[in-house]
Amino acid sequence: MIPPQADAEFTAGMEEVLDLYERPYDPRRPVVCMDEQPIQLLRETRQPIPATREHPQRVDYEYERAGTASIFMFCEPLTGWRQVTVRDRRTRADWAQEVEHLLRTRYPGAEKVLLVCDNLNTHTKGAFYEVFAPEKARNLVRQIDLRHTPKHGSWLNIAECELSALATQCLSRRIATADDLRRETAAWSHHTNARQRAVNWQFKTADARTKLKSIYPQL
Repeated sequence: MIPPQADAEFTAGMEEVLDLYERPYDPRRPVVCMDEQPIQLLRETRQPIPATREHPQRVDYEYERAGTASIFMFCEPLTGWRQVTVRDRRTRADWAQEVEHLLRTRYPGAEKVLLVCDNLNTHTKGAFYEVFAPEKARNLVRQIDLRHTPKHGSWLNIAECELSALATQCLSRRIATADDLRRETAAWSHHTNARQRAVNWQFKTADARTKLKSIYPQL
């Protein structure tokens, strides 16, 4: 995405996220990134021919559309942890339920989870009130500190980078059902978490002020 020129709002949102990535690890206030991606499910119309010593696997060019699903990616960059879940849709209710599950299962003792996500209209505090009773919704809001990446700045979200890696390493073949997709993504996240591959984010606020001068307002 091409960032805007001399945009103060973009600059403020970018620096807020970059400052967050410079923080040292604090288990009481972990930094977590999330993103989501729609997936087209595809069913083979002809049985693929298995690979041999002489030939790789051969797949016919024809396929049948088998619906869609949505992947939700959560990652904690400094610990090398990823969680991938699959849902039929990616509505406000789906997002709220995914975040609630994350807070309840992985971060029940955290003071505040600093959650980085893009500024889709599904990523709002109000989404909790559409799914849960007011008392629970308010408790969930208290547990998170939402940090939205600016418009045209989704590249600032580490979870987007993780989704790209997942797509390359795991989703390059045709997947026919949501259950197959769950098995594939669960295997990927289990393997990645076992390696504890942390994210070494190098681009800092000082770098942005030098290399991205065009997005800063001219005083």
